[in-house]
Amino acid sequence: MFIVTGAAGFLGSAAVWALNARGITDIVCVDTRPAAEGTANLAPLTYAAYVPHQQWLDAVRRGEWKTRMRAVIHLGACSSTTEQNWDYLRENNLEYSKTVCEAALDAGARFIVASSAATYGNGAQGYSDNHAGLDDLRPLNLYGRSKHEFDLWARDTGRLDQIASLKYFNVYGPNEWHKGDMRSMVCKGYEQIRDTGRVRLFRSDRPEYPDGGQRRDFVYVKDAIAMTMWLLDHPEHNGLFNVGTGESTDWNRLMHAIFAAMNRDPRIEYFDMPAELAKAYQYDTRADMTKLRAAGYNAPVMSVESAVRDYVVNYLVPHAHLQ
Repeated sequence: MFIVTGAAGFLGSAAVWALNARGITDIVCVDTRPAAEGTANLAPLTYAAYVPHQQWLDAVRRGEWKTRMRAVIHLGACSSTTEQNWDYLRENNLEYSKTVCEAALDAGARFIVASSAATYGNGAQGYSDNHAGLDDLRPLNLYGRSKHEFDLWARDTGRLDQIASLKYFNVYGPNEWHKGDMRSMVCKGYEQIRDTGRVRLFRSDRPEYPDGGQRRDFVYVKDAIAMTMWLLDHPEHNGLFNVGTGESTDWNRLMHAIFAAMNRDPRIEYFDMPAELAKAYQYDTRADMTKLRAAGYNAPVMSVESAVRDYVVNYLVPHAHLQ
């Protein structure tokens, strides 16, 4: 069986969608008991079973899945970058992942886990997925710390050379509606423009960046999942891998792409960044994609304009899900 954790969520449902596109349906979806929004992500997809995450974890600990796991795509976690309960994050993001990783390797299954670009902190050490720089990284929030500590554990126990830990950058695209305030700014910006005709962005506190000129590596979910599936197919390639575009795009360009996809003239307003956010704000992120490309992944990524248009026209306007 293919196990996808976080399957009712954003990346998880996209992984199920990608497996379905290959004709694979022997999938076990693991997640918290889904609310209506989460169920909507899975409704168009085909899978063999849905198992609540604690029930599945308990069964894994009892060894009940040892002979049934072909691959585990572990995307389930608390993804809130503002979560302040470290005990909760340690249990759900770190300890859960360690248990699942050990069980998958013990079963001889391919194990792919979601790390995060949040592990890079303010970017002072760059955005290279080279293992040598792991000790120098300083995540800016507890979510990033939970992901970073798993990567350190996997390295220190020798498991990192047997698994693929993926540092997803700013992923956006269909199936993210349920994420609330953690939705991408493409989704939230579309709604602002639809409802008010304008969009609001943070002012910049740094003179080298104009208002709206703060930059991110925005990666469309279809590209992010294509990279994930490639690593599923290539168990000979292990370790840390960035999942991004390798391009740094400013917020103004991203918003202009949304306006263009909606056939509207751009109207952008800027407002002051909240003080509590400013302390942990990344001004410029760009995934170093050298490692994944050198491993053999050669598919092109969609441009910001093409990806945003696909998202807006085919998913946001009709409120459609991946299917």
